[in-house]
Amino acid sequence: MLFPRRAQAMAMEALTDTRVVVINGARQVGKSTLAQAIVRNATGARELYLDQAAVRAAARQDPDGIVHHDGLLLIDEIQRVPDLLLSIKREVDADPRPGRFLLTGSARLLGLRDLPDALPGRSETIELWPLSQGEIEQSPDGFVDAAFRYGPDLTISRPGLRRSDYLNRALRGGYPEAVHRSSHRRRARFFESYISDLINRDVKQVADIEHPADMRRLLNILCGRMGGLAVIDNISRDLGIARNTVKRYVDLLDLVYVIRRIPAWSSNATTRAIATPKLLVVDSGLGAHLAGLTPSRVTDVTAPVGPLLENFVLGELARQLTWAEEPIRLYHYRDRDGIEVDGILERASGEVVGIEVKAAETVRADDFKGLQHLARRLGDRLIAGYVLYAGQETLPFGDRMRALPLSALWEAPSTP
Repeated sequence: MLFPRRAQAMAMEALTDTRVVVINGARQVGKSTLAQAIVRNATGARELYLDQAAVRAAARQDPDGIVHHDGLLLIDEIQRVPDLLLSIKREVDADPRPGRFLLTGSARLLGLRDLPDALPGRSETIELWPLSQGEIEQSPDGFVDAAFRYGPDLTISRPGLRRSDYLNRALRGGYPEAVHRSSHRRRARFFESYISDLINRDVKQVADIEHPADMRRLLNILCGRMGGLAVIDNISRDLGIARNTVKRYVDLLDLVYVIRRIPAWSSNATTRAIATPKLLVVDSGLGAHLAGLTPSRVTDVTAPVGPLLENFVLGELARQLTWAEEPIRLYHYRDRDGIEVDGILERASGEVVGIEVKAAETVRADDFKGLQHLARRLGDRLIAGYVLYAGQETLPFGDRMRALPLSALWEAPSTP
């Protein structure tokens, strides 16, 4: 089964007015499948796959010749021969028609080692994340837009989902191959293979790492702390690895789309905010696997399911930002007094939506403490404060404060 991807319409639209379109994202998220679906509907298109040794050798031997083509040319896994970008630049400068090249890559292009001048002003990059819940369920995936459009008036139907259902979704994650596998045991095999290939192939394509085993240990530590602050000094001390090495490895894991660091948010009204970013594991299923969380483990009352669901929610929000109607940034907030808000969405006008995540099936007034703190300091800039929880009801908790089922993330309408 192929899942419809929201990025497909975005890429096809970009090709109508942009010379080079780049689909970038983690390995195994479906970049090649998506790109093939686009080019195979284009007349006269060609496809080059740099995973093939012969194609890779030809690209290195004659980069100018291999990129010369009259129609649309797909080059898959462009990071394998980054010098091709210089040839592409010359090609599109000589013939500036839109829709010349569709590139895919498994590392953010501007961060690649020894990358040439790239393609400023000539390209558009579309980030492809693991599947969102809306892509899996074929539901709207419109929470981010709806939150700003409706504010505290946003409501959804009773979802019929319980806490265990949300945890199962978080454990499954969004890699298409993992979603297709019906048992936890089979998904665990996929995740193990994924990590091995990632460290031994993808990371080594972009950097030399002295001790691959340390990279795996670091990954386990990071996944055990998902949803927490990315304090490099603490991680370095716990692993017994030099701080500079830990920082470089974390940067590499960000580069190949395994983790993201959510920046801290502050404003003139919140001067006590701290600046440390929060750690997001791009796929909650992979993060849960490396943190040792299983379907049986998460039923234990001592299991850290709160951080898992928080990571799951922030990941869904980050996915939606790639297709939101207007540019919106995702932050977190924590101050020196211990007040925190799990997620903050801010648009260019300065208006803010605050989000707290609770793993319980009930919600209390105290769960809004951080959101109320923001409301007092931001005034009308705060459009709404939501507690997303594992219960069934949409509930009011005061001025602009609402509790919503977690399923609002993918069930909220994307259009009025």
